[in-house]
Amino acid sequence: MDLHRPNILNQMDYNAEGRHFKDGKVQSINEERLDSGVDSLKEEEYEVVASELACLRLDCPPPKRDEFGYEPWKEQVSEDGDTLLHLAIIHEAKDCARKMIDQSCNDPFLNQQNYQRQTPLHLAVITEQAELVECLLKAGCDPTLVDDSGNTALHIACRKGALTCFSVLTQTQECSTQLPVIMAMPNYSGQNCLHLVSIHGFLSLVESLLTLGADINAQEQCNGRSPLHLAVDLQNLDLVRLLISKGANVNSLTYGGHTPYHLTHGRQNTTIQRELYELTAQELRELPDSESEDSEVEDEEGQSDDEEVTCWYDDIQWNGNK
Repeated sequence: MDLHRPNILNQMDYNAEGRHFKDGKVQSINEERLDSGVDSLKEEEYEVVASELACLRLDCPPPKRDEFGYEPWKEQVSEDGDTLLHLAIIHEAKDCARKMIDQSCNDPFLNQQNYQRQTPLHLAVITEQAELVECLLKAGCDPTLVDDSGNTALHIACRKGALTCFSVLTQTQECSTQLPVIMAMPNYSGQNCLHLVSIHGFLSLVESLLTLGADINAQEQCNGRSPLHLAVDLQNLDLVRLLISKGANVNSLTYGGHTPYHLTHGRQNTTIQRELYELTAQELRELPDSESEDSEVEDEEGQSDDEEVTCWYDDIQWNGNK
Protein backbone atom coordinates (compact mmCIF):
# COMPACT_ATOMS: atom_id res chain seq x y z
CA MET A 1 0.00 0.00 0.00
CA ASP A 2 1.10 3.55 -0.70
CA LEU A 3 1.79 5.34 2.60
CA HIS A 4 1.02 8.70 0.93
CA ARG A 5 -2.39 7.66 -0.34
CA PRO A 6 -4.38 9.84 2.13
CA ASN A 7 -2.57 12.96 0.85
CA ILE A 8 -3.35 12.01 -2.71
CA LEU A 9 -6.96 11.42 -1.85
CA ASN A 10 -7.20 14.77 -0.11
CA GLN A 11 -5.68 16.49 -3.10
CA MET A 12 -8.19 14.88 -5.39
CA ASP A 13 -11.06 15.76 -3.12
CA TYR A 14 -10.08 19.41 -3.07
CA ASN A 15 -9.69 19.54 -6.85
CA ALA A 16 -13.03 17.90 -7.33
CA GLU A 17 -14.95 20.53 -5.36
CA GLY A 18 -14.97 23.09 -8.19
CA ARG A 19 -16.00 20.68 -10.89
CA HIS A 20 -19.51 19.80 -11.98
CA PHE A 21 -20.38 16.16 -11.85
CA LYS A 22 -23.60 14.48 -12.29
CA ASP A 23 -25.45 13.47 -9.18
CA GLY A 24 -23.65 10.72 -7.32
CA LYS A 25 -20.50 11.01 -9.38
CA VAL A 26 -18.33 12.54 -6.61
CA GLN A 27 -19.40 9.88 -4.12
CA SER A 28 -18.45 7.02 -6.45
CA ILE A 29 -15.02 8.52 -7.09
CA ASN A 30 -14.32 8.77 -3.35
CA GLU A 31 -15.39 5.19 -2.81
CA GLU A 32 -13.00 4.03 -5.52
CA ARG A 33 -10.13 6.04 -4.00
CA LEU A 34 -10.71 4.48 -0.56
CA ASP A 35 -10.54 0.99 -1.98
CA SER A 36 -7.62 -0.96 -0.40
CA GLY A 37 -6.67 -2.56 -3.63
CA VAL A 38 -7.20 -6.12 -2.42
CA ASP A 39 -10.39 -6.49 -4.40
CA SER A 40 -8.57 -5.44 -7.53
CA LEU A 41 -6.27 -8.50 -7.30
CA LYS A 42 -7.14 -11.38 -9.48
CA GLU A 43 -8.06 -14.61 -7.71
CA GLU A 44 -4.88 -16.36 -8.88
CA GLU A 45 -2.68 -13.49 -7.70
CA TYR A 46 -4.40 -13.49 -4.31
CA GLU A 47 -3.72 -17.17 -3.86
CA VAL A 48 -0.03 -16.65 -4.69
CA VAL A 49 0.28 -13.83 -2.13
CA ALA A 50 -1.54 -15.87 0.50
CA SER A 51 0.77 -18.85 0.00
CA GLU A 52 3.84 -16.60 0.25
CA LEU A 53 2.59 -15.10 3.50
CA ALA A 54 2.03 -18.59 4.88
CA CYS A 55 5.64 -19.49 4.16
CA LEU A 56 7.03 -16.41 5.87
CA ARG A 57 8.67 -16.87 9.31
CA LEU A 58 10.70 -14.56 11.48
CA ASP A 59 14.38 -15.39 11.82
CA CYS A 60 14.38 -15.15 15.63
CA PRO A 61 16.79 -17.38 17.58
CA PRO A 62 15.08 -20.39 19.13
CA PRO A 63 14.56 -20.43 22.92
CA LYS A 64 17.77 -21.19 24.80
CA ARG A 65 17.83 -24.91 25.55
CA ASP A 66 20.55 -27.37 26.37
CA GLU A 67 20.60 -31.12 26.69
CA PHE A 68 19.16 -30.88 30.21
CA GLY A 69 16.43 -28.39 29.37
CA TYR A 70 16.86 -24.70 30.08
CA GLU A 71 15.07 -23.35 33.13
CA PRO A 72 15.47 -19.67 34.12
CA TRP A 73 15.37 -20.46 37.85
CA LYS A 74 18.59 -22.46 37.53
CA GLU A 75 20.52 -19.26 36.81
CA GLN A 76 19.30 -17.29 39.81
CA VAL A 77 21.95 -16.95 42.53
CA SER A 78 21.89 -15.12 45.87
CA GLU A 79 24.60 -12.81 47.21
CA ASP A 80 26.13 -15.85 48.96
CA GLY A 81 26.24 -17.84 45.74
CA ASP A 82 23.26 -20.00 46.71
CA THR A 83 20.97 -21.27 43.97
CA LEU A 84 17.24 -21.70 44.55
CA LEU A 85 17.94 -25.35 45.33
CA HIS A 86 20.48 -24.37 48.01
CA LEU A 87 17.91 -22.00 49.53
CA ALA A 88 15.09 -24.55 49.41
CA ILE A 89 17.27 -27.02 51.32
CA ILE A 90 18.45 -24.42 53.84
CA HIS A 91 14.85 -23.40 54.60
CA GLU A 92 13.70 -27.05 54.52
CA ALA A 93 11.20 -26.46 51.73
CA LYS A 94 11.31 -30.15 50.84
CA ASP A 95 8.55 -30.18 48.20
CA CYS A 96 10.19 -27.36 46.24
CA ALA A 97 13.58 -29.00 46.58
CA ARG A 98 12.26 -32.33 45.29
CA LYS A 99 10.67 -30.69 42.25
CA MET A 100 13.92 -28.94 41.35
CA ILE A 101 15.89 -32.17 41.84
CA ASP A 102 13.44 -34.11 39.65
CA GLN A 103 13.87 -31.54 36.88
CA SER A 104 17.69 -31.63 37.13
CA CYS A 105 18.65 -35.30 36.92
CA ASN A 106 22.32 -35.65 35.90
CA ASP A 107 22.42 -31.88 35.41
CA PRO A 108 25.58 -29.96 36.49
CA PHE A 109 23.14 -27.68 38.32
CA LEU A 110 22.97 -30.29 41.11
CA ASN A 111 26.70 -29.89 41.77
CA GLN A 112 26.77 -26.10 41.74
CA GLN A 113 28.73 -24.75 44.72
CA ASN A 114 28.05 -21.57 46.66
CA TYR A 115 30.77 -19.19 47.84
CA GLN A 116 31.67 -21.63 50.65
CA ARG A 117 31.95 -24.33 47.98
CA GLN A 118 28.96 -26.17 49.45
CA THR A 119 26.84 -28.25 47.10
CA PRO A 120 23.15 -28.97 47.76
CA LEU A 121 24.34 -32.36 49.08
CA HIS A 122 26.53 -30.66 51.72
CA LEU A 123 23.59 -28.57 52.89
CA ALA A 124 21.21 -31.54 52.97
CA VAL A 125 23.62 -33.31 55.36
CA ILE A 126 24.19 -30.17 57.46
CA THR A 127 20.41 -29.78 57.89
CA GLU A 128 20.10 -33.57 58.37
CA GLN A 129 17.48 -34.07 55.65
CA ALA A 130 18.27 -37.68 54.79
CA GLU A 131 15.42 -37.96 52.25
CA LEU A 132 16.91 -35.16 50.19
CA VAL A 133 20.38 -36.68 50.51
CA GLU A 134 19.03 -39.84 48.90
CA CYS A 135 17.17 -37.90 46.19
CA LEU A 136 20.31 -35.92 45.32
CA LEU A 137 22.51 -39.00 45.09
CA LYS A 138 20.04 -40.84 42.87
CA ALA A 139 19.68 -37.74 40.66
CA GLY A 140 23.44 -37.66 40.04
CA CYS A 141 24.94 -35.37 42.70
CA ASP A 142 28.71 -35.91 43.08
CA PRO A 143 29.56 -37.11 46.65
CA THR A 144 33.31 -36.50 46.21
CA LEU A 145 33.07 -32.70 45.99
CA VAL A 146 34.55 -30.80 48.96
CA ASP A 147 33.67 -27.51 50.64
CA ASP A 148 36.12 -24.75 51.57
CA SER A 149 37.37 -26.86 54.51
CA GLY A 150 38.02 -29.88 52.30
CA ASN A 151 35.07 -31.84 53.70
CA THR A 152 32.87 -34.10 51.59
CA ALA A 153 29.26 -34.68 52.60
CA LEU A 154 30.38 -37.88 54.38
CA HIS A 155 33.02 -35.94 56.37
CA ILE A 156 30.25 -33.63 57.58
CA ALA A 157 28.00 -36.54 58.53
CA CYS A 158 30.91 -38.02 60.53
CA ARG A 159 31.67 -34.73 62.25
CA LYS A 160 28.02 -34.16 63.19
CA GLY A 161 27.28 -37.77 64.08
CA ALA A 162 24.32 -37.69 61.67
CA LEU A 163 23.52 -41.41 61.69
CA THR A 164 20.70 -41.40 59.12
CA CYS A 165 22.61 -39.29 56.60
CA PHE A 166 25.70 -41.43 57.23
CA SER A 167 23.68 -44.57 56.43
CA VAL A 168 22.30 -43.07 53.21
CA LEU A 169 25.74 -41.90 52.06
CA THR A 170 27.39 -45.26 52.73
CA GLN A 171 24.60 -47.56 51.55
CA THR A 172 23.18 -45.83 48.46
CA GLN A 173 24.34 -47.63 45.33
CA GLU A 174 25.28 -44.38 43.56
CA CYS A 175 27.79 -43.60 46.32
CA SER A 176 29.06 -47.04 47.30
CA THR A 177 31.48 -47.38 44.37
CA GLN A 178 33.34 -44.22 45.45
CA LEU A 179 33.14 -44.94 49.17
CA PRO A 180 36.74 -46.22 49.68
CA VAL A 181 38.13 -43.07 48.07
CA ILE A 182 35.87 -40.78 50.09
CA MET A 183 36.69 -42.47 53.42
CA ALA A 184 40.42 -42.11 52.78
CA MET A 185 40.25 -38.46 51.66
CA PRO A 186 41.82 -36.04 54.16
CA ASN A 187 40.22 -32.64 54.62
CA TYR A 188 42.31 -29.47 54.73
CA SER A 189 43.15 -30.21 58.39
CA GLY A 190 44.61 -33.56 57.33
CA GLN A 191 41.83 -35.63 58.91
CA ASN A 192 39.77 -38.36 57.23
CA CYS A 193 36.36 -39.67 58.22
CA LEU A 194 37.68 -42.10 60.85
CA HIS A 195 39.72 -39.34 62.49
CA LEU A 196 36.63 -37.14 62.71
CA VAL A 197 34.39 -39.76 64.36
CA SER A 198 37.24 -40.62 66.75
CA ILE A 199 37.72 -36.99 67.76
CA HIS A 200 34.00 -36.61 68.46
CA GLY A 201 33.72 -40.01 70.18
CA PHE A 202 31.02 -41.56 67.96
CA LEU A 203 31.75 -45.22 68.73
CA SER A 204 28.99 -46.64 66.53
CA LEU A 205 30.28 -44.70 63.53
CA VAL A 206 33.84 -45.85 64.27
CA GLU A 207 32.63 -49.44 64.09
CA SER A 208 30.64 -48.75 60.91
CA LEU A 209 33.61 -47.17 59.12
CA LEU A 210 35.90 -50.04 60.11
CA THR A 211 33.32 -52.52 58.83
CA LEU A 212 33.20 -50.59 55.54
CA GLY A 213 36.97 -50.90 55.19
CA ALA A 214 38.43 -47.72 56.68
CA ASP A 215 42.13 -47.88 57.57
CA ILE A 216 42.30 -48.19 61.35
CA ASN A 217 45.91 -46.99 61.44
CA ALA A 218 45.56 -44.06 59.04
CA GLN A 219 47.64 -41.10 60.20
CA GLU A 220 46.67 -37.46 60.25
CA GLN A 221 48.63 -35.56 57.64
CA CYS A 222 49.55 -32.74 60.02
CA ASN A 223 51.32 -34.65 62.82
CA GLY A 224 50.89 -38.35 62.10
CA ARG A 225 48.45 -39.25 64.88
CA SER A 226 46.40 -42.42 64.35
CA PRO A 227 42.82 -42.83 65.66
CA LEU A 228 44.33 -44.58 68.70
CA HIS A 229 46.56 -41.57 69.41
CA LEU A 230 43.46 -39.36 69.19
CA ALA A 231 41.53 -41.61 71.58
CA VAL A 232 44.38 -41.37 74.11
CA ASP A 233 44.60 -37.60 73.67
CA LEU A 234 40.88 -37.36 74.43
CA GLN A 235 41.21 -39.84 77.34
CA ASN A 236 38.38 -41.91 75.86
CA LEU A 237 38.88 -45.35 77.43
CA ASP A 238 35.96 -46.98 75.58
CA LEU A 239 37.33 -45.83 72.22
CA VAL A 240 40.85 -46.97 73.13
CA ARG A 241 39.54 -50.45 73.96
CA LEU A 242 37.37 -50.57 70.83
CA LEU A 243 40.26 -49.64 68.53
CA ILE A 244 42.61 -52.13 70.19
CA SER A 245 40.00 -54.87 69.87
CA LYS A 246 39.69 -54.07 66.15
CA GLY A 247 43.42 -54.42 65.61
CA ALA A 248 44.84 -50.91 66.02
CA ASN A 249 48.66 -50.75 66.04
CA VAL A 250 49.71 -49.75 69.57
CA ASN A 251 53.29 -49.20 68.35
CA SER A 252 52.32 -46.63 65.71
CA LEU A 253 54.55 -43.54 65.82
CA THR A 254 53.61 -39.94 65.17
CA TYR A 255 55.92 -37.75 63.09
CA GLY A 256 57.55 -36.77 66.39
CA GLY A 257 58.24 -40.41 67.28
CA HIS A 258 55.53 -40.82 69.96
CA THR A 259 53.49 -43.99 70.53
CA PRO A 260 49.96 -43.84 72.00
CA TYR A 261 51.51 -44.91 75.32
CA HIS A 262 53.78 -41.89 75.35
CA LEU A 263 50.71 -39.64 75.23
CA THR A 264 49.41 -41.09 78.50
CA HIS A 265 52.16 -39.39 80.54
CA GLY A 266 50.81 -36.56 82.64
CA ARG A 267 47.20 -37.63 82.03
CA GLN A 268 44.65 -38.44 84.73
CA ASN A 269 43.37 -41.74 83.33
CA THR A 270 45.92 -44.23 84.61
CA THR A 271 43.85 -47.17 83.33
CA ILE A 272 44.67 -46.25 79.74
CA GLN A 273 48.33 -45.90 80.68
CA ARG A 274 48.47 -49.33 82.33
CA GLU A 275 46.74 -51.10 79.46
CA LEU A 276 48.90 -49.50 76.79
CA TYR A 277 52.11 -50.10 78.79
CA GLU A 278 51.51 -53.84 78.68
CA LEU A 279 50.80 -53.83 74.93
CA THR A 280 53.55 -51.45 73.79
CA ALA A 281 56.87 -52.91 72.64
CA GLN A 282 59.52 -52.62 75.37
CA GLU A 283 61.92 -50.61 73.20
CA LEU A 284 59.17 -48.05 72.53
CA ARG A 285 58.16 -47.41 76.13
CA GLU A 286 60.83 -44.82 76.76
CA LEU A 287 59.97 -41.28 75.76
CA PRO A 288 61.99 -40.00 72.80
CA ASP A 289 64.46 -37.15 73.45
CA SER A 290 62.56 -33.91 73.30
CA GLU A 291 63.62 -30.93 71.21
CA SER A 292 64.15 -28.87 74.33
CA GLU A 293 66.63 -31.42 75.69
CA ASP A 294 68.46 -31.46 72.38
CA SER A 295 68.64 -27.69 72.31
CA GLU A 296 69.99 -27.63 75.90
CA VAL A 297 72.72 -30.08 74.94
CA GLU A 298 73.61 -27.93 71.94
CA ASP A 299 73.75 -24.81 74.14
CA GLU A 300 76.05 -26.54 76.65
CA GLU A 301 78.33 -27.72 73.83
CA GLY A 302 78.38 -24.19 72.42
CA GLN A 303 79.34 -22.71 75.79
CA SER A 304 82.19 -25.19 76.30
CA ASP A 305 83.53 -24.42 72.82
CA ASP A 306 83.53 -20.70 73.64
CA GLU A 307 85.45 -21.36 76.87
CA GLU A 308 88.02 -23.41 74.97
CA VAL A 309 88.46 -20.64 72.41
CA THR A 310 89.10 -18.14 75.22
CA CYS A 311 91.68 -20.44 76.76
CA TRP A 312 93.50 -20.83 73.47
CA TYR A 313 93.81 -17.10 72.90
CA ASP A 314 94.34 -15.82 76.45
CA ASP A 315 97.58 -14.06 75.42
CA ILE A 316 95.92 -11.64 73.01
CA GLN A 317 96.65 -7.99 73.92
CA TRP A 318 94.53 -4.96 73.20
CA ASN A 319 96.03 -1.47 73.78
CA GLY A 320 98.71 -3.04 75.90
CA ASN A 321 96.28 -5.05 78.04
CA LYS A 322 95.57 -8.77 77.90
